[in-house]
Amino acid sequence: MPAIDLETLIREFITLFVVIDPIGTLPVFYFAVAGVPEKLHWRLAVRGVLVAAIVLMAFLVLGQIVLEAIGLRLGSFQIAGGLILFVFAMQMIFGEAKAEREIEAAEKDHMSGAVFPLAMPSIASPGAMLAIVILTDNNRNSIPDQAVTAGLLVVVLLITLLLLLLASRLKRVIGNTGANVISRVMGMILATVAVDAVLSGLEVVGVLNLAGAV
Repeated sequence: MPAIDLETLIREFITLFVVIDPIGTLPVFYFAVAGVPEKLHWRLAVRGVLVAAIVLMAFLVLGQIVLEAIGLRLGSFQIAGGLILFVFAMQMIFGEAKAEREIEAAEKDHMSGAVFPLAMPSIASPGAMLAIVILTDNNRNSIPDQAVTAGLLVVVLLITLLLLLLASRLKRVIGNTGANVISRVMGMILATVAVDAVLSGLEVVGVLNLAGAV
C-alpha cells in the first residue's frame, strides 16, 4: 500500500482537530479548575489529556476489532458514525455550546474535574472516538498508515495540552464567547467530514457503485 500522502495527512489532522476541539475545551477547563489552586492547574491539564489519550488510543487499537468480533461491517459503521457525527455537528452549530452542555452535566457530578468533564466527554468526545475508528480502517489502512494517524492524534492532544497550559492567558484574549464562536465554525467543518464518511461508507457497502452501474 502506498505511503499516506500530504492531502490525507492534512484531512486527517483537520478531522481530529475538529472532533477533539482543543479551543472549545478551554471553557470546560476553566470550570474544572474553579476552586483548584493555580499551582495545580498544570497537573489537572496533564491528567485530563493523558486520560483522554488512553481512551482514544484504545479506540484506535481495539475499536474495529470489537466491531468485527460482533459481526458488524465497517462500511455500516462508517454510515452510522457519519450520521452521528453529523448530528454532533448540528449540535455544535445550533445547540448549546460544547462548554455549556458539559459544564451543566458536571455540576451534577462530583467526580474529579480532570476526568469528567475535561478528559471525557470534552477531549475524548463521542465524535472523536467514532472518527478514530473510521480513520484507522484496517481494510484500507496499513499498520504504518494507522501509526501516522496515531501520531497525528498525539499532535492534536499536545496542542490541546499546550492550550490548557496557556488557558489563563488565552482567556483574556478570546474569552468564553470567542471559544463558542470558534466551536460553531468547527461544527460546519465537522458536518462536511460527516457527509464524506457517509459517502465512503456507501461506497464500501457497494450502494454508490451499484447506483453508478445502473
